[in-house]
Amino acid sequence: MIKDMKFSTDKSSLSVKYILPVRIVDFNKTENESVLLKDLPSQAIRGGEPECAVLYKGGHIIFDFGTEIAGGITVTVRYLKDDEKRQGNPSLRVVFGESVSEAMGVCGEKNFVNDHSMRDITRKYGFMSTFRIGQTGFRFVKIESCDASIEVLSVKGVFEYRDIPYIGEFSCNDKRLEDIWNVGAYTVHLNMQEYLWDGIKRDRMIWIGDMHPEMLTIFSVFGGNECVTKSMDYVRDITPYTSWMNGHMSYSMWWVSLQYDWYLQSGDRAYLEENRDYLFNLLEKTVSLIDADGKFTYDGLMFVDWSSKDTPYAKTGVIATVAMALKNGAKLCEILNNAALAEKCMEAYNRIDIGQLNYDGNKQVAALVAISGLKSAEEINENILKKAPLEGLSTFIGSYVLQARAEAGDIEGAIEIIRKYWGAMLDFGATTFWEDFDLSWTENAAPIDEPVPEGKKDIHGDYGKFCYKQFRHSLCHGWASGPTWFLTRYVLGVRVLEPGCKKLLIKPYLSNLDYVKGKYPTPYGAVTIEHCKDASGNVKTSVDAPKEIEIVIKNG
Repeated sequence: MIKDMKFSTDKSSLSVKYILPVRIVDFNKTENESVLLKDLPSQAIRGGEPECAVLYKGGHIIFDFGTEIAGGITVTVRYLKDDEKRQGNPSLRVVFGESVSEAMGVCGEKNFVNDHSMRDITRKYGFMSTFRIGQTGFRFVKIESCDASIEVLSVKGVFEYRDIPYIGEFSCNDKRLEDIWNVGAYTVHLNMQEYLWDGIKRDRMIWIGDMHPEMLTIFSVFGGNECVTKSMDYVRDITPYTSWMNGHMSYSMWWVSLQYDWYLQSGDRAYLEENRDYLFNLLEKTVSLIDADGKFTYDGLMFVDWSSKDTPYAKTGVIATVAMALKNGAKLCEILNNAALAEKCMEAYNRIDIGQLNYDGNKQVAALVAISGLKSAEEINENILKKAPLEGLSTFIGSYVLQARAEAGDIEGAIEIIRKYWGAMLDFGATTFWEDFDLSWTENAAPIDEPVPEGKKDIHGDYGKFCYKQFRHSLCHGWASGPTWFLTRYVLGVRVLEPGCKKLLIKPYLSNLDYVKGKYPTPYGAVTIEHCKDASGNVKTSVDAPKEIEIVIKNG
């Protein structure tokens, strides 16, 4: 009986919907395959003449579900063909792809791997059955009948997601910016599984150092979610403060900054108190790594971003995350009534020797240095970020390149990067933003939603670096959602001034836009904001906010 069962303490907040493919990309050795685009019952039935497709032995169909989803598929099989019915249980091969070329791929070729989730699966099935295959991220699916001809009644996507409302909004008279905001929001939404993941195909796990831009997007779209605190807590609980989260010092530093920004958005003092002891011990340990001369004495693994891996700039990137953690940690110590540790954090921050910083032309590391306050954003923007602005970017720390440019007063330059860099992914068929991207990949390349013609480059299967070469590359990575929170913060102009969103600064930047409208989620409800230019080009702002929130408007 159910009362005698032992249930897991894990609680899933996920919902499931079944979705239909929107088109068939390719097929071979089939009959009546288009019927599988109809909303037919996923129900095997004996007798009668239900609509069905025939997939002959060795035949295949490639489906497009129209957008990236997390989950798998269900297949409903009716009969095997009479001359093969008695040959035992035949096999069906299913290949999932974030691109058409990946769905047409073969495990073991072009770095096509079954890491983190199975992508290329062959399994046996019986006639008169409905069965599920897959737990991954995909848009395209190839089904192939290996050793029998079969009648297929239904193929549907099983979409697993958090059924939560999109509270935040962003609209303007530039559809490209609107689309980018929405795609960033959806990218993070897919990764809000039981925990907050990096990717739904590969990196289906918590990387605490990669969560910061995801969390900021969640603030802009959903206001907050328990998958964030659940993820922060899990990594904290398995990592003694004497070690580093996910094996990287910089990731423990990001955890401190996550704590600060979560408190600023939520105002949840009780949650902050739960992390008091760990936070204090981690900050004491961090302070000890800055010696009396301001030198950073840590000599372990240096990693902040793939763009600086194995370069002299990696250490500078780690120092920048330390500086941010010390500043944010000092504020948290003040809130938690530990003035002595707050003072120690700021003393350590102020004695960091900037002469040891080395970032040369690396935009990612330079941006982190600017955001940390170790050097002025204006100087770094002028000397590093504005030079060949679309080169040397990454979808992760590229978020902070945008922020550094904005803090230097160059919001216009950041918006152009969003349009041209993130926008180019949309031009090549993206419905979610990618683990990494380089504009040079687009030269003579085919989009991800069609087979690659002869003479064209495969933007998915031919490119990538480090651990994400070729088909191992994730085309849905939450850390790439930076433009969503950037547009909310710097264009719609929402900045939280007091914990719990009790005081908001509204400072828009419209540039050549005629209007910007949106909503920002707070613990007290959504704040509705509208900026419009009048005939003279002056910006008029209207705000409708819950009574608990003080609004400060600054135009110009």
